[in-house]
Amino acid sequence: MTISSPKYLQEDNQSEECQKLLHLTKRRMMCWIIYLQLSRFLQGEIAFQQQFQAEYSDIILVTTPRSRTIWLKSLLFALVNRVKHHVFEPNHPLLVNNPHVIVPFLEHELYVDGRVPDFSTFTSPRLLATHMPFSSLPNSVKDSKIKHVYLCRNRRDTFISICHFKNNLLFHHNDTNSFEEMFDIFCEGVSLYDPFWNHVLDYWKKNHRKAYQNTFVNEENCDVEDEINLEVNTNGKFSTGEAYNLFYRRGEIGYWKIFFTTKLSDKLNHTIEEMFQEDGLKFSYV
Repeated sequence: MTISSPKYLQEDNQSEECQKLLHLTKRRMMCWIIYLQLSRFLQGEIAFQQQFQAEYSDIILVTTPRSRTIWLKSLLFALVNRVKHHVFEPNHPLLVNNPHVIVPFLEHELYVDGRVPDFSTFTSPRLLATHMPFSSLPNSVKDSKIKHVYLCRNRRDTFISICHFKNNLLFHHNDTNSFEEMFDIFCEGVSLYDPFWNHVLDYWKKNHRKAYQNTFVNEENCDVEDEINLEVNTNGKFSTGEAYNLFYRRGEIGYWKIFFTTKLSDKLNHTIEEMFQEDGLKFSYV
């Protein structure tokens, strides 16, 4: 059976600016899933950069992919709306909707596929999310004093989560990479957005400047089992067809130890420490 290219991969649906960026990037993309997603999300990122107007009360949640974003969205929504929605409310939004729907990604959801978001339906403060590096944010965000909440996860656990996520997406395809190939890609900094160290340091440095209201959060052990087992997250789907449960996994800190050899762990240690040593940012691994 021949599988046609997704609509968002067809050049007729890509702007000229997007096609230029893709041409420059495609040769570096050793992983099919990165290119597949990049071709679609670039257009949303460009629209987000050009059109979004920040408001002073905005709160933007920032993560790299597979960094427990869904947990951060749930936590922040519950905190910000604790008066409006009591935690024991039987129809609490988090019980009937997926966190990715409640706290939408700007470039992945609100501006993707040529959409024009209607922000008049959002209550203040607007809770929004992004994976974009700080340098790529719209000027209305960089030049404002809105709040950023940045969640940084153990890179070993993140890498394992990326591997599982990619394999789930490519379950019916043959274009896959070995664990070692994906690890090399990861250490080279190939990413949908920015090398991990650049992404983290950009926000980390802004966190130490009074002009920006950034909160830096390190992951802690949390139980996501109840959220995973909710009916909406077990059987629900996004408007684009992806199942909600694709975005959930064990969420267990230290799960990376099952997969990492000492050699791989030392290599990643060296890479990260080399990038962070001048800025004094250190990680403690469980």
